[in-house]
Amino acid sequence: MIRIYNSLTGRKEELRPITPGHVRMYVCGVTVYDYIHIGHARMLTVFDVVYRYLRHRGFKVTYVRNITDIDDKIIRRAAENGEPPAALAERFIEAMHEDMRELGLAQPDFEPRATQYVPQIIAMISALLERGYAYIAANGDVMYAVSQFEGYGKLSGKKLADLRAGARVEVDEAKRDPLDFVLWKSAKPGEPAWDSPWGPGRPGWHIECSAMSTSLLGTHFDIHGGGMDLKFPHHENEIAQSCGATGDRFVNIWMHNGFVNVDDEKMSKSLGNFFTVREVLPQLRHPEVLRYFIVASHYRGPINYAPEQLEQADAALGRIYTALRDLPVVPPGTPGEHTARFQEVMDDDFNTPEALAVLQSLTREINTARAGGATQRAAELAAELRTLAEVLGIAQLDPNEWFRRPARGTAAAGGEGKGAGAELSDAEIEARIQARLEARRAKNWAEADRIRDELAAAGIILEDRPGGTTIWRRK
Repeated sequence: MIRIYNSLTGRKEELRPITPGHVRMYVCGVTVYDYIHIGHARMLTVFDVVYRYLRHRGFKVTYVRNITDIDDKIIRRAAENGEPPAALAERFIEAMHEDMRELGLAQPDFEPRATQYVPQIIAMISALLERGYAYIAANGDVMYAVSQFEGYGKLSGKKLADLRAGARVEVDEAKRDPLDFVLWKSAKPGEPAWDSPWGPGRPGWHIECSAMSTSLLGTHFDIHGGGMDLKFPHHENEIAQSCGATGDRFVNIWMHNGFVNVDDEKMSKSLGNFFTVREVLPQLRHPEVLRYFIVASHYRGPINYAPEQLEQADAALGRIYTALRDLPVVPPGTPGEHTARFQEVMDDDFNTPEALAVLQSLTREINTARAGGATQRAAELAAELRTLAEVLGIAQLDPNEWFRRPARGTAAAGGEGKGAGAELSDAEIEARIQARLEARRAKNWAEADRIRDELAAAGIILEDRPGGTTIWRRK
């Protein structure tokens, strides 16, 4: 039984798919006006793990993750760059997909773009107007009338009176109520626009997710996810729009991941303390390090981004890969007690820190079996470890590939440590190892030692094995 913390009710609830065995999940994606940052990476990884785990537990999952490709920020950035908004959005969509591939994210079943769903958005706005939940303002915008929706505030726990007390209203505001929000923005000179019954214009931000999610998953589906920063007003407004337009329940379980902090302060572009995925990944041995860092904390809590945390993630992955190294690959056998424990903690609101503890326990047991000469047993445990680690998106490399990558902070990673092995390619290292083996066969011990010392100075550690084979890793 999988239990998930429901932000709507404030408690953990059993996942009971509306259609038995089939989970329909929508996740708010990225607004593509810049490169994705570590906050995006956390959200994307969190729901990637949710998707992987639900499939691991045998559910059919329809996973929808949208792209916002028309928005005030996109229009503003495009104007600054002197390029069309569509061209800027397409450029950053391509960059986002590159970063997602690096992070090892599974492809969602659908990745709708807002500009592809304008007819559905117009239809939903029309329904809201007909039902009395929306009105056409004096400036031509179509607005949602928050006071008309009885349940407004139920997700965030906010009260209308408190919200109004803290609202700022511009002098020329066309709203009837300071809390009303825009569904359709009337066209402005030089901005992208689509025809509508209310004149040319473009969708407001909130309405796009309501239209895309209900179009692809139906008017009532199982899970809606996103970052904590979207809980209010974005997700609150989605509920008001979707329930108002369809009369249905919209979503059963709302999931929200916590913030990423830097020096215990929320990472954000407005504060200038954010890091893009493109800046961070070249500093790591492999993108799995970032994934490990993310899943090492429970998805609902905050995480503090710091170099030390990434170094700890690198070391933890190194221990897993050390246990897997040089073991024969065998098919997964009958799931054992480790799998049962893994599923127990993941069933409890996707408790990834405890799931990692299970992997670490498996790692220790593999090392014990190997040390005792029980190679077959070690290989069987290693197969179980790989299967479970795949759910978290880690430990999927060949162990030798892991160790041959430069560690964080080397020249290849853009940090210090030039000459720490990053300057030598794999082919150059293999050539030196072959030369050393030939020197040893010729009993030219001085030359063999010289080559070993040369490689050691470059940060390359050699491990000689019986039979004359040599494996290596970067320090």
